[in-house]
Amino acid sequence: MSITMESTGSASTFNYGTLAHDPAWLALKHAAGALQALQAKDGSVPEPGDHAAAADLVAAITGSIEVLAPHFPHDAAYLQLAVADFAKWQHAGFGVPDFLDSLLAFNPQEHRIDGLGHLVVFPMYTQNGSTNRHVEAVLVEVIWPEFIGELEAGSYSNKLFVPLRFIDFTSGYDSNSAVLFPESVSVRETPTFTWGAIFQDREAARYRRVVREAAAVTRLELPADALEMLENQELTQETFVMWDLIHDRTHMRGDLPFDPFMIKQRMPYFLYSLEELRCDLTAYRESVAIERDETASPDARRHAKLVQYAVIFDRIFRFAITGSRVRNYDGLGGQLLFAWLHQHHVLHWTDTKLTIDWEQVPEVVIALGHEIEELYWRSIDRPKLAHWLAAYELVSATVTPNPASTWAKGPDALPLTAPLREITDQVMDDEFPLSMFYEALNRKMQGVIESTAGITGTSAA
Repeated sequence: MSITMESTGSASTFNYGTLAHDPAWLALKHAAGALQALQAKDGSVPEPGDHAAAADLVAAITGSIEVLAPHFPHDAAYLQLAVADFAKWQHAGFGVPDFLDSLLAFNPQEHRIDGLGHLVVFPMYTQNGSTNRHVEAVLVEVIWPEFIGELEAGSYSNKLFVPLRFIDFTSGYDSNSAVLFPESVSVRETPTFTWGAIFQDREAARYRRVVREAAAVTRLELPADALEMLENQELTQETFVMWDLIHDRTHMRGDLPFDPFMIKQRMPYFLYSLEELRCDLTAYRESVAIERDETASPDARRHAKLVQYAVIFDRIFRFAITGSRVRNYDGLGGQLLFAWLHQHHVLHWTDTKLTIDWEQVPEVVIALGHEIEELYWRSIDRPKLAHWLAAYELVSATVTPNPASTWAKGPDALPLTAPLREITDQVMDDEFPLSMFYEALNRKMQGVIESTAGITGTSAA
């Protein structure tokens, strides 16, 4: 994608996609990969005998950054400090890296311009990718269509949200990771986080591949506009931008328990399931409202309809059977949505064929969202354990628990006077196993789902 930007006082046009083949980027990518092989899990280079090689690789990385930096005048301060942070790391003997100074200077949320590029280099882990804080690098472009700007400037303000597409990346992102979060960077102290980025091209590409196969396996006849998404990467990734814009802001809005994120706390994983599903169902509900709003722009209304398909199909076809069965909270959210739709008679699995009564779906989906919101509203007046038990009751009323579950036997079977950690430990790793439908679907879909690791909008085309 080409964009026009102001650089050194004059207008210029640059295609960031060409940087994937630039010698400076290729040298950076190669050096980062070689440096990763010398790094420990915490990002340090522990062997003194490796320090000379590490120094050479750091020189290659910083030299490449300096060559590439003129293409990113909007990130000049960040890139300059990244070079300085690499130098400080080397001079300190390659201990645990500290890139706080450069992280604080990187502010992509201030430049949400469609097609604008960023070069991002940090020692960091990659969610659903690598748990090692190794040096990783990505070349990316911002996705910011006009209708998203309209929504964000109106009722859906989310100043921290940065939607991206991949140009190229190092090995940590050759994975299922579809986010770039500042909290993953190795730093000396935790700052206030001011942005969060999501790779909508990866989300859209894997959605298109998985849903296409799942529809074929279940013999589901897709509506024409849902079918169009499977043929159009750009349309789908713009749809995911809208979904994530609303989802992301929902985490801090509503009648919330004291700590909806449950950060650094050990709690039953089904609470995470309900929080993520609540945010998705809010995006669904708001998209229904936008679709019906005659004052909204045609683009917003069109994409609002597509968000509804995306939430349902990604949840029931991909989330439910992706990942291990060990405390898989996103998987449980997909199972819950599928079972809710089935038990409210708008989704049917009859004669080995899946059908959906689309006219009745919005009311039923929104009703599930209201159930979760009612749980949250009541939680403010409840002790923590009572909230946990009520949340379990909500989920288990629709998704059948493991027959061996202690929680399924009710409060009398739990050590209610023990520390909360012991009560949490009573939750089975697979507290809500896959239904017979999902066991069969999983066998047929697993290869396709596994094939989406490392996928991008370009590789899916």
